[in-house]
Amino acid sequence: MATCGRGCLPAVRLCHRLTRLKTLQVDVMATSLKRCLTTLDLALLGVGGMVGSGLYVLTGTVAKETAGPAVVLSFLMAGVASLLAALCYAEFGARVPRTGSAYMFTYVSVGEIWAFLIGWNVILEYMIGGAAVARAWSGYLDAIFDHRIQNFTETHVMRWDVPFLARYPDLLASGVLLLASFIISFGVRVSSWLNHIFSAVSMAVIAFVLVFGFALADPQNWGAREGGFAPFGLSGVLAGTATCFYAFVGFDVIAASSEEARDPQKAIPMATAIALGLAATAYVLVSAVLTLMVPWHSLDPNSALADAFYRRGYSWAGFIVAVGSICAMNTVLLSNLFSLPRIVYAMAEDGLFFSVFARVNPVTKVPVVAILVFGGLMALMALLFDLEALVQFLSIGTLLAYTFVAASVIVLRFQPERTHASDGGGQKTDASSSDTTSASVTPSPGVVATATTPPSAPPPPPPPQRPLDETLTLTSPDGSEPKEYESFSDKLQLVERDRYHADGTGSGGVGGERRPTGHLKARWEPYLGRALGRLDPGQAVTLAVVMLMVSAVSLCSVLVFGSGPLRLPTWSFGLLLTLFSLTFLLSLALIWAHQQSPDLKTFQVPLVPFVPGLSILLNVFLMLKLSPLTWIRFTVWLAAGLLVYFGYGIWHSKEGLREREQQDVDVAARYVVLPSGSLVETVQSVQPEGQEHTHTHTHTHTHTDTDSTLAPNDHTHSNR
Repeated sequence: MATCGRGCLPAVRLCHRLTRLKTLQVDVMATSLKRCLTTLDLALLGVGGMVGSGLYVLTGTVAKETAGPAVVLSFLMAGVASLLAALCYAEFGARVPRTGSAYMFTYVSVGEIWAFLIGWNVILEYMIGGAAVARAWSGYLDAIFDHRIQNFTETHVMRWDVPFLARYPDLLASGVLLLASFIISFGVRVSSWLNHIFSAVSMAVIAFVLVFGFALADPQNWGAREGGFAPFGLSGVLAGTATCFYAFVGFDVIAASSEEARDPQKAIPMATAIALGLAATAYVLVSAVLTLMVPWHSLDPNSALADAFYRRGYSWAGFIVAVGSICAMNTVLLSNLFSLPRIVYAMAEDGLFFSVFARVNPVTKVPVVAILVFGGLMALMALLFDLEALVQFLSIGTLLAYTFVAASVIVLRFQPERTHASDGGGQKTDASSSDTTSASVTPSPGVVATATTPPSAPPPPPPPQRPLDETLTLTSPDGSEPKEYESFSDKLQLVERDRYHADGTGSGGVGGERRPTGHLKARWEPYLGRALGRLDPGQAVTLAVVMLMVSAVSLCSVLVFGSGPLRLPTWSFGLLLTLFSLTFLLSLALIWAHQQSPDLKTFQVPLVPFVPGLSILLNVFLMLKLSPLTWIRFTVWLAAGLLVYFGYGIWHSKEGLREREQQDVDVAARYVVLPSGSLVETVQSVQPEGQEHTHTHTHTHTHTDTDSTLAPNDHTHSNR
């Protein structure tokens, strides 16, 4: 057994390194960036990120090639699924107001390797988004001049017929990205004001399109003569929904900007709701106008709206639409170039990406190196790749990020609040907990034990200094077997759980007192307490989330492939569908049976875990609807990311450096629950082999039913 333990130790250490969580500073509002963005700034950034080529180009592409007039339903379904994800982003942006978006949210709740992969995919998401919008921008401008730019490039520069590449190098798209990158590097206020101007023009043009377009609408274009409302059937609507997610990618720019928001706790949720509501309304109405003005099968995918007005004989209206679309696409370019460097900056700041990208200009307060380098890479993609391939690739990265953020909300909501400090640093679960005071006992350097007290309670006196080699005991009335734990602060609530078991009321001995976060609710204790009693607080929820994800993938796989490629018999299809559906619902029920964190002052997703669970299910389903070629490209990109992580990130991770610094402290500690119910910390000096310990000290704090705080005066010392 010992040999097996020693042999497995490297694998255990590797798993620990891959799943370690990010430690936030005590003051989560502190930043080297400039907090200057208001709710209006954030909302317009979100609208600008969503209302661009998706409105002026993607509507025509999906309507003609995928869904027909039912593109209206595709945008509506994509908007609903995006709303579920947006709620999760809003909660995280308010609770953890740090730049990094989905990467940061995953890092503080799920683990390092998953956070890196999400961040790696978010980088690709923004690069593809910017490159695709730049090509759409170029196509619209080219349409105004009757495709003269394209003809000149193909004739006098070059043209190629290579799969996945554009027919010609789009020099105009590449140039506009380089220019926008240069402008973004001047600071966040410059970017915000430019976004305000372009957004105002875009919204005015949208209002014009809706009013004039509905006046030219012909209901016969939705009739049977033109193929009906849904010529591609339900499958086309669902496939169109997956592609239409590209339209709503931009709302996460709001959460990515939370570190530069003045009041992120209020501004992030409000700006997210405003931006997503306006964007979804615009997409649904404009797609309806477009398919009512002209038959869906005659649309020009490159410039659908402008071409529709040209064909109805209103060339001047088509010109206005083209100008408005260019302004809208400018806002998307600014949004992508605004968010991408901040994701890179967050990863570099944590040591998972090359440190040069963590440099912030002292004057402009923006990561200039990241802006210019990744702006150049985005320009290279716009120069070479074709729009359709980029859009398909974009959807899968977006959906994966949405899935992990939804799972992270569940994990964080049921995770016991932890506060660690080392060398002046610390961790807080959210920004709203700044009103809560914490009493801490520091048994030795590098080891901190904390207990949270209500805001109204006076802070306990500081604990007395004591020798390195001593034992800390928290007594509770229980006779359970001794258990060893590595972290005192993580296991402090174990005594609380034992106290609940003892009185059986679920009130902790005090009438009406709620159970600690991550524990079973009192009503479920008689049914699930024996099965889950040995798990740490929050651990059962984490396992249930894993089960939720697996069952969601299995259920969606049966729905997507069961009657098609797999050709399952009817009885087998029904059996698997029932089995995985029950597993999915059982996972949700198991999570719901646990105590959530108390209501915070910041925004919280309603109906957790059901809303995030539904978001996970929808996102997985839409991912499986994407083409196999998209998954192949995605796999290649993930493999490249793993090379970067194992070649650089895992060795330079600041969390890893912090752990190694703590290991250098010449103290070893372990925590034991005695048969009497006491929680004991044993701290001993680390001696070289062959030397004996000369003495050991003990230090005891009593934990009673009526007072959960640490009593520094109740202690005993003994020499052994």
